[in-house]
Amino acid sequence: MPAVPAADKYDADDLLDLLRAHRELKHLRVRRHGALLTIESGPKADPISHARLRRLTKHLWTLEVATHMGAWQPTGQRALMPDLVRMLVQDFPWVLAPIG
Repeated sequence: MPAVPAADKYDADDLLDLLRAHRELKHLRVRRHGALLTIESGPKADPISHARLRRLTKHLWTLEVATHMGAWQPTGQRALMPDLVRMLVQDFPWVLAPIG
């Protein structure tokens, strides 16, 4: 079984561009670690996690959302990055709302 490719700087930049296309999401930023792209806000020293995309293949990602307890909840959604961002904005808007 081939290894899942890590998320690279271009993936993080693409995700940030997709988020910034929505005026109300300017408070968000993207952090990458391995195959994960985490959407967060707040101070960098104490970030608030909102959601993350987990790379499955070169083009497919899954969507997970942060719970109020700091755990990750899979949504069961698997798609291309633009489709997951569209779904996140339309179907899970409270996940991306500013906190605090």
